[in-house]
Amino acid sequence: MNVHSSKFKCTECGKCFSINEDLIRHRRSHSGEKPFECTVCSKRFTRPDNFVRHSRIHSGENSYKCHLCDKVFSRSGILNRHVRLHTGDIPYKCSLCDKRFVTSKLLQRHKDHVHSNRRPYDCRYCGKLFKSRQHLKDHVHIHTGAKPYSCKHCSDSFRRLYQLETHLLKSHNEGTWFTCHICAKKFTHSGILKEHVRRHEGVKPYLCSECARCFCTAGELKQHQPNHSDFKAFCCGLCGKDFKRKQDVAKHFNKCSGTLPFNDV
Repeated sequence: MNVHSSKFKCTECGKCFSINEDLIRHRRSHSGEKPFECTVCSKRFTRPDNFVRHSRIHSGENSYKCHLCDKVFSRSGILNRHVRLHTGDIPYKCSLCDKRFVTSKLLQRHKDHVHSNRRPYDCRYCGKLFKSRQHLKDHVHIHTGAKPYSCKHCSDSFRRLYQLETHLLKSHNEGTWFTCHICAKKFTHSGILKEHVRRHEGVKPYLCSECARCFCTAGELKQHQPNHSDFKAFCCGLCGKDFKRKQDVAKHFNKCSGTLPFNDV
């Protein structure tokens, strides 16, 4: 028998593992379970190694402290990247939009998600293409009706992990709120806070290549870009009329099917 055979299969996504403990850890990515809790700050972790590394921050063992803001990190590499934010030494510059990053990995991720049109992952149900395996995985749940992310406090389940995390914060006060330092507004995810702060500061890093207009988010740029093209990718299934934007065909479909009055704006 091959000791390296993948005999432990995840029933949610089909991924296989050679060791059962690896499968158990993997399943937590679906359930959102974080069984390892810090007794000092109550932060929770999915993996024991991440929990141990975090605990060193409180004990002072192998911890690395920023001399500019006193924030503590479990690894020297993370501290070095953090210090760059203070000093402004952000060396990895995107050649397409001039946005900068503290690591080459973050730069590459930015290029893959924002500037790349490559979508190698296709949905076996509808053929839609996606840039990442995780985006495809989240999309497939729409077809299957699966809601693999379950709340441990109540019976609610969710298609996506961020939906569960939002639910835990709002309904069970579990997790970390992200607070705007300018207006004190709270957000469930750091990415949403970053977009919010950009609006305070007037930062618009997403540049239209056609007219040089700038936008706060990639979504806003994507919404703007059809203005420069006659291509209409969305079609009404009832009358065949074509539209540039998904939300426009959705609004039209409601009118076309009689769910809204035709004079509704």
